[in-house]
Amino acid sequence: MANNNGHKGISGSNYPLFYLDSVLTQEQKDFFEKNGFIHFKNFISKETVSLILAESEKIQKDWIETDRKSVNGVPIKYGIDVDGKKIVQRFAFTNHFSPVLNDLLKDERFKALFDLIGTDDCRIGENEKDGLVFNHYVNTTESNFSQMGWHTDALRDIFYGNKVMPMLNVGIHLDYSSTDNGGLRLLPGTHNKGMRTLLFKKLYFVNNKADKREVGLSVEPGDLTIHDGRLWHRVAQSPFIGEKSRRRVMYVPIITGKFQPKTEESKPLLYQRLMAITNK
Repeated sequence: MANNNGHKGISGSNYPLFYLDSVLTQEQKDFFEKNGFIHFKNFISKETVSLILAESEKIQKDWIETDRKSVNGVPIKYGIDVDGKKIVQRFAFTNHFSPVLNDLLKDERFKALFDLIGTDDCRIGENEKDGLVFNHYVNTTESNFSQMGWHTDALRDIFYGNKVMPMLNVGIHLDYSSTDNGGLRLLPGTHNKGMRTLLFKKLYFVNNKADKREVGLSVEPGDLTIHDGRLWHRVAQSPFIGEKSRRRVMYVPIITGKFQPKTEESKPLLYQRLMAITNK
């Protein structure tokens, strides 16, 4: 159900909030179809959030100790935390390294989201794209991951040489983050404007500038957000330095079309190399 704040339109950080059940309501489907994103409150408990963070620290410890460079061809992004210690700032395929995270993807409520694509072959991309990604944004003098420039997730299909297929990017948020602390920015409605908009509306990853039409998300630990893979979005840099800038969020794709699993023999794509250069 929607919240009772009375908002009819969206602007700035002003948009309706919903709660996810086993079936989507028509209101939820209509909102997503028009805007290309939706925000569900309290998808997981605060206790589950704490468990997820503990699992991420275990994976991080192992990867740092073994000096792991990539997972299934996806480069690992390392950085320095507020205390000067080395951290992982972008993990890929974390579900392959933790039974807890793997089990999280079995939540039956994810299947309700398949209706937002509306085809019969929807699936959670446990072994495709980048799997369950864990992003750890923090602003320090030596951070390697504090923002991400404008992009669409559909770029992956283009670099694979494939037709752009329907896709959802599902975010599980693990920290409090209001719009004054950076975070996800979306351009509502840009998901259904055709290939010209998809390819040329912004300069991919290089452009970090604010857009007067963008909507910023304010989230709490345990919230779930979904955006269409064709929707233009960015991650704004926090204006704060240190602990106050910390934002952690996991993403997993819901996809359709040909099954294309990644393996340890997979190679990084050009856009992944571009991300490594531009998103510091």
